[in-house]
Amino acid sequence: MSPEALVREHTVYACVMGSRAFGLATEDSDTDVRGVYLAPTPLFWLFDKPPAHVEGPAPEQFSWELERFCELALRNNPNVLECLHSPLVTHTTAWGDELLALRGAFLSRQAHGTFVRYAGGQRRKLEADVRQYGHPRWKHAMHLLRLLSSCRDLLRTGELRIEVGGDRERLLAVKRGELGWAEVEAWMNRLQDEADDALAVSPLPPAPDHARVQDLLVRARRASALQDVRPGAHDEVVEGVTGPDGVRQP
Repeated sequence: MSPEALVREHTVYACVMGSRAFGLATEDSDTDVRGVYLAPTPLFWLFDKPPAHVEGPAPEQFSWELERFCELALRNNPNVLECLHSPLVTHTTAWGDELLALRGAFLSRQAHGTFVRYAGGQRRKLEADVRQYGHPRWKHAMHLLRLLSSCRDLLRTGELRIEVGGDRERLLAVKRGELGWAEVEAWMNRLQDEADDALAVSPLPPAPDHARVQDLLVRARRASALQDVRPGAHDEVVEGVTGPDGVRQP
């Protein structure tokens, strides 16, 4: 089975990410689609295993196999965690619904380390641009501020919200280069300090719930291997959901 067929035929969850999901879209914003596919279990019995991720088949589309997606989410990978919290879900099956129901199982205080490390790497790139060009890539600066704000709020509330809400106009001003680097840098420092302070009193558990996530994966693999026992048990698309290709599913 080709990688593209895995995505077309076995996607269990898909959503729009990027600026459109963050509430930062403008007229020229792309539509970034992210998804999760459940590769049929018999494919793992072959020497040539199914891919852990697939780019495409549509432009700006990227998908992970369920196991790889769960591995990354359990590590509190920011990009993967945010996919589970997109307000723009485009496609889901019963397995996708179960994955969404487990969103809280992936969240833990470990998010502080992964989000902050990622933010630190991005900030070093911005600082290198400032040294070389006198200013950063403003779009990247905007998204770094959004990420730090999301991290702070996650640690404070125990819930991951990716929409920027009332910060939209100020963040778009950053993207347009209307705020000086010194002001943007001070904003980043404040958000970092607030995230650090929130860690000590966060309602999040110390670690994600590996057992619940593993239970989902085992049941999904078993159902795929024995699908002839319960035909279509987890293959029905939720009625009325529009698929990632924009076509309403039957």
